[in-house]
Amino acid sequence: MILTLFAVFQSCKKDETQARLASGDAVKPATLNLDKTTVTLSKENASDTVLHFTLVQPDFGFQAAVTNVLQIGLKGDNFKTVKEVVIPNGRTSLGFTGNELNSYLLALGVPTGEASDFDVRLKSSISSKIAPVFSPLINLKASPYASTSYLYVPGAYQGWDPVTAESLVSPTSNGIYTGIIYFPEANSEFKLTTERNWANSYGQTAAGKIAYNSGDNIKAPRAGSLEIEVNTTANTITFKDHSWGAIGSATPKGWDADTDMRYDNANQVWKLSVSLTAGAIKFRKNHDWGTNFGGANGNLVAGGSDIAVANAGTYDIVLDLNANTYTLMKK
Repeated sequence: MILTLFAVFQSCKKDETQARLASGDAVKPATLNLDKTTVTLSKENASDTVLHFTLVQPDFGFQAAVTNVLQIGLKGDNFKTVKEVVIPNGRTSLGFTGNELNSYLLALGVPTGEASDFDVRLKSSISSKIAPVFSPLINLKASPYASTSYLYVPGAYQGWDPVTAESLVSPTSNGIYTGIIYFPEANSEFKLTTERNWANSYGQTAAGKIAYNSGDNIKAPRAGSLEIEVNTTANTITFKDHSWGAIGSATPKGWDADTDMRYDNANQVWKLSVSLTAGAIKFRKNHDWGTNFGGANGNLVAGGSDIAVANAGTYDIVLDLNANTYTLMKK
């Protein structure tokens, strides 16, 4: 049976010196063993258990509840950036699927398709007042594969339904997820789920900070189209304005103001259905001329010439900034 772990990722500096037990007390760190030290990961073994470890609990000199955390870092980096996996209380063995291990390693920023070296150890602690102890280092050589992962954003803006929620994407599964979502009002509440259900989610613990399976509903800081970036390694969330609109003599507001488009999250394009007159249009970002596109024949050009609209009518407009194209389809 494969046990799926949900990891708590964080970036941190080297553990600071803390008070230790009295020198007369014998403190023995945990012993950690991996069933293999070389792993090649692929989509074919993503659901298989590819790495298994066992541990012998540490001895702090007296009976106490111990928190064990598996730490993975780049070899020789002294765990300046560390990926941590909290081990369930009392467990002395655990297996990782290829998908789990792959996501942990990619969060360290290593290349795909080639082997990298990692240091692995167990961090054991019993109190914030007593310094943790660490097991001896084990070297792991592993080759992660390129993959795409998602977070889902159910909230008040769409009826709190994870099945139909908009998504944030991490193209390389490195723990950084981005996406654009339209919120109809400020302080619109939502959460982040790892799948299209409520089994596991992220909530907000402080401004810009999130926590796994903890925290309150997250609030959009303002209405409109917002670009969201979530970092599940640092447990942070940020927002910034990201809108596109059509402007020009052919649009309802002329050259004075944009007619805002709506982002199609699933297809990653901007859309607008609008009545146009004969004239010209351009597209611009965030209601500002600093970033604008013109063009011709369906091809976008940064800062390019006005796009001609020959005939009045109702048009469906699609702006694809990934392909650098636009379409004006008259109904």
